Amino acid sequence: MIERQSFYERRAEFRAREGGRFYHRLLKNYFQFVVPPGARVLEVGCGLGDLLAAVRPARGVGVDFSPAMIAQARARHPGLEFHVAEAMEFSADEPFDYILLSDLVNDLPDVQALLERLRKFSHPRTRLVVNFYNNLWRPILGAAEKLDWKAPTELQNWLSLQDMDNLLHLAGWEVVTADTRMLWPVNTPLLAPLLNRWLGPLVPNLCLTVCLVARPRPAVVAEKHYSCSVIIPARNEAGNIEVAVQRTPEMGLGTEIIFIEGHSKDNTWEEIQRVAAKYPQRNIKILKQQSKGKGGACREAFAAATGDLLFILDADLTMPPEELPKFYELARSGKADFVNGCRLVYPMENEAMQFLNMIANKCFGIAFSWLMRQPIKDTLCGTKVLFRADYEAIARNRAYFGDFDPFGDFDLLFGAAKLNLRILDLPIRYKARTYGSTNINRWRHGWLLLRMVLFAARRLKFIC
Repeated sequence: MIERQSFYERRAEFRAREGGRFYHRLLKNYFQFVVPPGARVLEVGCGLGDLLAAVRPARGVGVDFSPAMIAQARARHPGLEFHVAEAMEFSADEPFDYILLSDLVNDLPDVQALLERLRKFSHPRTRLVVNFYNNLWRPILGAAEKLDWKAPTELQNWLSLQDMDNLLHLAGWEVVTADTRMLWPVNTPLLAPLLNRWLGPLVPNLCLTVCLVARPRPAVVAEKHYSCSVIIPARNEAGNIEVAVQRTPEMGLGTEIIFIEGHSKDNTWEEIQRVAAKYPQRNIKILKQQSKGKGGACREAFAAATGDLLFILDADLTMPPEELPKFYELARSGKADFVNGCRLVYPMENEAMQFLNMIANKCFGIAFSWLMRQPIKDTLCGTKVLFRADYEAIARNRAYFGDFDPFGDFDLLFGAAKLNLRILDLPIRYKARTYGSTNINRWRHGWLLLRMVLFAARRLKFIC
């Protein structure tokens, strides 16, 4: 034990040098991106506690086996709580929102056993954040260590992404996102930021560290149900209003339907008022939009919603309302935190989507899957479902992206990705319109979407 503690103290001394400081500064950037401030955070293998402090937790607990390291951590970060304990022996009576394992799994004698134990400190919304070395760098790191350019290490576990994915699965976790960081871990002016921020995301397989975010795998479905709010933004959709009420099913503990009319040129507002009066047995709210765009309409309606689960249903009814219970069940079961409708799996009715629109949708799906580190096939489907608590967290963090999305879909998708929510596509059968015409302009809105992709890339990918 004494030799092991001395070994880790020598590692800490190396990390105090410039090379070690630069590497850990890049790691801090990633963890600050992933972990929102104000969370309850546990770090296992915390060392000096600098990473734990960097994520600004409301409650931060660090664990390390070295008394010397913990003594330094307590002196450096008196506002945090630190414990001397082996990873497998630490115990706590509370769950944490985030559990951090930074450069730890390479050193563990039994990775699966620790991952299983950490389930005891989690709740269904906990996120486990892990980073470890890319196998490709093994000979480079070995040479650097012999030359004293890298912190010394004990005999390492060299784990691939597939290895860690499998170990997490065996231990009851599922991967939400996978990413890589650091193409050039040396503090070289001009070259380091160029390679790490701009080139690294384009060649992920060459980067030094692999980063995973996982969540507890949902257990057997419990009979837990939720109240629902179905938001229907309506502009020039008078012919679809009554049909939307008739076809929207009651779900869970009750369903409120919120129509928000957005500057229509036909009699949509009058029709919404008439239908609300005609169906007093349905819980219908009606709003007149004050802002502009579908995004503004959804935000106003979400602010008025009272349901636990928030649904967006386009008033053109090209997504059949009868399919909404599928979205409800996927969210209720815990299989997804955010359910995204996908129109690109099943055959479509004639005229439901033009060919060029189809191609653009597929291209945007590829781009957004890369941006958000989760597979998203159809970003432009109007039907999306998320928990109100998650929407409120997205709204609180909206300043990170700014007010850039007139559609509302991408504000939600980017916000969900930033919060590490599990996003799943749900295939639907896309129908042709039966009333009115689309409010989407192919070229003008297509250019706007491309600008949004470039903007989001700077905030989600090119950050290190």
